[in-house]
Amino acid sequence: MEWDAPAIVIDARPYGENDALVTVMTSASGLHRGLAKGGARSGRTALWQAGNLAQVRWVGRTEEQLGAFSGELVHPTFAHVMDDALCLAMLSAACATTEGALPEREPHPRTFDALLRLLPNLPRGQEMLSDLVRWETILLAELGFGLDLSSCAVTGETAGLTYVSPRTGRAVAQSAAGEWAARLLPLPGFLVGANTAGPEDWRDGLRLTGHFLARDAFGHRHRPLPNARSMLYDRVAALAQDSEDRDAG
Repeated sequence: MEWDAPAIVIDARPYGENDALVTVMTSASGLHRGLAKGGARSGRTALWQAGNLAQVRWVGRTEEQLGAFSGELVHPTFAHVMDDALCLAMLSAACATTEGALPEREPHPRTFDALLRLLPNLPRGQEMLSDLVRWETILLAELGFGLDLSSCAVTGETAGLTYVSPRTGRAVAQSAAGEWAARLLPLPGFLVGANTAGPEDWRDGLRLTGHFLARDAFGHRHRPLPNARSMLYDRVAALAQDSEDRDAG
C-alpha cells in the first residue's frame, strides 16, 4: 500500500535516536501518521516542522499499518514564522487544533484546502487572525457542528446580526437580543461580511469558535481544547485589552 500527495506537516516527535513520528494531513487521506526514518537527524528536521508544506510519500504493507514517510519540502512555513511570536502562535494553534479535532485517516478536503491557503500567508501577521477564525468555522462545519450565521434565529432578519447563541450556534440580531444579550456570544463583523477587523473582533471570533470547538469538536472526543489554541486566545485578548485601554485614554 502507498500514496504520494501534497501534505501539510501537522506534528513531528522524536522516535528513538534518529527517527521521527510524524503526522501530516492530505486532502484524500486526512490526518495520517507515519514513521520518518532519519527524520530527527539534523539534516532532515527542517522538512518535518509543523506547518510546512511538503510532497509526501507513505508506504505500508497494509492500510492499517503505521507505515513510513519520505518527502520533499515545498514551502518552509515554519521558518517564515519562527521569529514572530504571534505568527508562530497562530501556526501552533492551527496545527494543534487540526490534530486534536480530526479523526485519523478520515478525509476533510475543505478543511485541508482552507488550511493550505492559510498557512503560507501567516507571515502577514495580525490580519490573518480573521482567516484563522474563518478556517475554524470550516473545520466545525466539516465535523457536523457548523454555525448558522445567515439570519437571526428569532426574527429571520439578515441584517444587524451581532450575537450567536452559545447553545444552538445560530446568529441573533441586536434588535432581538434584549435581556439575553449578556448570555450570548459576540459575533464579529468579519464573519458576516464586514471588510475590516481589529483586535476586539479577533478576540470575539476566537472566543466564538473556541466555545464550539471545546464543547463539540473536542468535547465529543473527551479532550480539552489544545493548550496552543488557548494561549493564542490569551495573546489576542491581551491585544484587545491594550487597544481598549488606548481608546479609553
